[in-house]
Amino acid sequence: MSYPVFLAIIGAGILLCLLRMLKGPTTVDRAVAVDTTATITTALLVLLGFVFRRYVYLDVALVYAVLTFIGSVAIARYLERGL
Repeated sequence: MSYPVFLAIIGAGILLCLLRMLKGPTTVDRAVAVDTTATITTALLVLLGFVFRRYVYLDVALVYAVLTFIGSVAIARYLERGL
């Protein structure tokens, strides 16, 4: 397979999300960009686990996804009605 193509697409996705995070006109746009960046990074960890045949990256990706979900829920709750 062509893993460099996958890595380039994932890298472009992260770059675009970081651009939206810096430029986003509202706080909600920035929060969605951070959540999307975390999701793309999780996909990158899974891909790296398969490329390097180090399946511990899959465990790291799973933990990272769970922690990101908890963080996203906390941010959404804060933005909705404050702390």
